[in-house]
Amino acid sequence: MKQLLFTNWHLMRWVRLVFALFLFSQAYTTSQWFFIAFGLFFLFQVIFNLGCGQNGCAIPNNKKSKNEQHFS
Repeated sequence: MKQLLFTNWHLMRWVRLVFALFLFSQAYTTSQWFFIAFGLFFLFQVIFNLGCGQNGCAIPNNKKSKNEQHFS
């Protein structure tokens, strides 16, 4: 857990953290407590490093089909 939390910090992880803190502050200042749910969602993504990363959400397709022939 410690390694997951302290490694692999990229730009989107920082953006999610800032946005979560912003939502928490908005919930406090405006007394609209449903913002906490959205803030927790982004904070959960920050802690566990979930969501789409810098390369997008695409799954790499490295498998070749059975019928594909490779000529070199």
